[in-house]
Amino acid sequence: MEAVNLLSSNRYTEKQIGYLFISVLVNSNSELIRLINNAIKNDLASRNPTFMGLALHCIANVGSREMAEAFAGEIPKILVAGDTMDSVKQSAALCLLRLYRTSPDLVPMGDWTSRVVHLLNDQHLGVVTAATSLITTLAQKNPEEFKTSVSLAVSRLSRIVTSASTDLQDYTYYFVPAPWLSVKLLRLLQCYPPPEDPAVRGRLTECLETILNKAQEPPKSKKVQHSNAKNAVLFEAISLIIHHDSEPNLLVRACNQLGQFLQHRETNLRYLALESMCTLASSEFSHEAVKTHIETVINALKTERDVSVRQRAVDLLYAMCDRSNAQQIVAEMLSYLETADYSIREEIVLKVAILAEKYAVDYTWYVDTILNLIRIAGDYVSEEVWYRVIQIVINRDDVQGYAAKTVFEALQAPACHENLVKVGGYILGEFGNLIAGDPRSSPLIQFNLLHSKFHLCSVPTRALLLSTYIKFVNLFPEVKTTIQDVLRSDSQLKNADVELQQRAVEYLRLSTVASTDILATVLEEMPPFPERESSILAKLKKKKGPNTVTDLEDAKRERSADVNGGPEPAPASAASTPSPSADLLGLGAAPPAPVGPPPSSGGLLVDVFSDSPSAVAPLAPGSEDNFARFVCKNNGVLFENQLLQIGLKSEFRQNLGRMFIFYGNKTSTQFLNFTPTLICSDDLQTNLSLQTKPVDPTVDGGAQVQQVVNIECVSDFTEAPVLNIQFRYGGTFQNVSVKLPITLNKFFQPTEMASQDFFQRWKQLSSPQQEVQNIFKAKHPMDTEITKAKIIGFGSALLEDVDPNPANFVGAGIIHTKTTQIGCLLRLEPNLQAQMYRLTLRTSKETVSQRLCELLSEQF
Repeated sequence: MEAVNLLSSNRYTEKQIGYLFISVLVNSNSELIRLINNAIKNDLASRNPTFMGLALHCIANVGSREMAEAFAGEIPKILVAGDTMDSVKQSAALCLLRLYRTSPDLVPMGDWTSRVVHLLNDQHLGVVTAATSLITTLAQKNPEEFKTSVSLAVSRLSRIVTSASTDLQDYTYYFVPAPWLSVKLLRLLQCYPPPEDPAVRGRLTECLETILNKAQEPPKSKKVQHSNAKNAVLFEAISLIIHHDSEPNLLVRACNQLGQFLQHRETNLRYLALESMCTLASSEFSHEAVKTHIETVINALKTERDVSVRQRAVDLLYAMCDRSNAQQIVAEMLSYLETADYSIREEIVLKVAILAEKYAVDYTWYVDTILNLIRIAGDYVSEEVWYRVIQIVINRDDVQGYAAKTVFEALQAPACHENLVKVGGYILGEFGNLIAGDPRSSPLIQFNLLHSKFHLCSVPTRALLLSTYIKFVNLFPEVKTTIQDVLRSDSQLKNADVELQQRAVEYLRLSTVASTDILATVLEEMPPFPERESSILAKLKKKKGPNTVTDLEDAKRERSADVNGGPEPAPASAASTPSPSADLLGLGAAPPAPVGPPPSSGGLLVDVFSDSPSAVAPLAPGSEDNFARFVCKNNGVLFENQLLQIGLKSEFRQNLGRMFIFYGNKTSTQFLNFTPTLICSDDLQTNLSLQTKPVDPTVDGGAQVQQVVNIECVSDFTEAPVLNIQFRYGGTFQNVSVKLPITLNKFFQPTEMASQDFFQRWKQLSSPQQEVQNIFKAKHPMDTEITKAKIIGFGSALLEDVDPNPANFVGAGIIHTKTTQIGCLLRLEPNLQAQMYRLTLRTSKETVSQRLCELLSEQF
């Protein structure tokens, strides 16, 4: 209370102590908050710049939602008022920035936004610096509103960079004019594409050229502060050049400038140069220029002391790799791998595996490289890597014999890594016959070689080797009795591990009762794998997080479209999740889901083990109603019967989403061959990209398993995917289908708007195909609060006090897809007497208006 009393004093020292005490110790739900807010209001209205400054500092330091609610409307007025002093404007801009960062929804956009942009022209550079920070943050969320800042930022930057004017005297730091402001302006320009106006664009290019030229001049001071300030501006300018990716001349100059830093004695500069060059490597204009520095980068890999710099060097080698230098880069990475830090070994292994596959002209080189990889760093070779080798060998006839010969030789080493035994077992089991003609690799020698490793391996590897042995029984009848003896031994038939025991019993039985024809059919070669996105690439993306070097692969796709005879296979858009036996090597990146029953493959055993009704079941009763319930919510139970409960939990952000599906077994009996599959029509597959992880095929009684679906909205869509679940329960086959509630409105981002903005935009969307209207009878009681909750749950912002009629509901938002953003406005007019609603939707795209209207009409 004492501190609150000090706020009303007119002496600066007392007021300052009061504000300081409150900034540090006030609790946001203190009952004194009203008194404090009144004191702040009085100081803001006092027009005394010192008192206003204290009040603004206090608001920013506390920065709570309550402060934002009380003052977010006041501060913009102070900021753009003509008579506000410079120091107060500076504080007001930073205070507003603080409130926007903590509570963006409470800062109202209004007519002040266009006036804030003009602060970039202010005489006082302190005001310009504070305003640039504020505008950059606002422009990231509302790029359209602040578009005019581009030309103002360019002209301000130009005045700093190209003129030797005297108004910068106070802001020159160690001979560099206004470095902080320059960096902030360059950052603001990175929120937008290159300017369309040729005059502005020319001026910006001139600024960037000047910054690059100044970097070449001899330093004006030996002090580290001078070079730090100069380089800060230079690196931000290079970031902008990379962001625009449109001026070949600037991109090549930036690359050469960074190349000079690669050998700089300052570690941080080497790190930053490597990091920026990674991005430059993905631009078609500068890729060749980056490649000229390959020797320097390889040298950095060998001699660099700092592990984080070495890691960037690996990233850059990966980014600059193409057909012309792949063999050199892969060889360097392999030799570095022998001494590399443990923390980055797995990542290097993944990168080597991807490059070897992507740029393999000669697949014998690919096989050699991967086996080398397993030899050097076997512990870091994940399953994805050796799965991928096997996929490629099976899919390419020309390399199968070579692969068999190479793994046979590699297995001769006394100490083999277990991953090598797995690859060796698999490849010899499939293609050992291709080298069996040579007496040095006769069937018996192959078998003995593999069996000599058997006792050293883990259970999964032994299980794989048993499968290899039964394949040998089919390929080489002469070793049949030897193998049967092994399968018959007590160590196999009475093995403590149930998987090994079952394989031994079944394989032994198969080898004794089946005729040669049936044996040949059951144990024939693996069919080629369907092409799909490399699971290694998916793993690297997951490891590195989004927006890293690996994502720049997409940018390089255009350049390497001719690699390996055609463009790379696109990832399967509607990935199904078959049971592990059906997808031994696919690692979940499964082929597109089959729609309808698979064609039967002719032959002796026509799919003996499948359940004949493998066609998709019709939708379960009540599926449509449940689907409608999820339009305005993300979590809950989607389906339930006596056996199975399906729950959902999902989150969406812009055009991406993730859905967790929980399958609960309500019985006390196991579900077997439990196979959930996502089914999308061809049309839906092109507009909605779904990727799923496989689930365990066995669900214990009373247990729950979870499946993750990653969702990307490529373009607007109307249908929904169908989730089909097939499993065996107590000997009977179960088949359930439900609609999965992935609807267009999930990709809504709410947008707050003032009344005049709303109606101005409403008028702009007045052409007949942009508007869809529906008049319908209320299905539920007409409760205002429930209606509000549903509109917010639908995804749009609920705009208060916009419609002249307070009974009406008005909403606004933006649908985000990969290709575009579509603004949406809606208006719901209830008529209580008639128990009717009129719903009007206006968007810039007819199909979107239509779909959103259908979805929302169902809710009331």
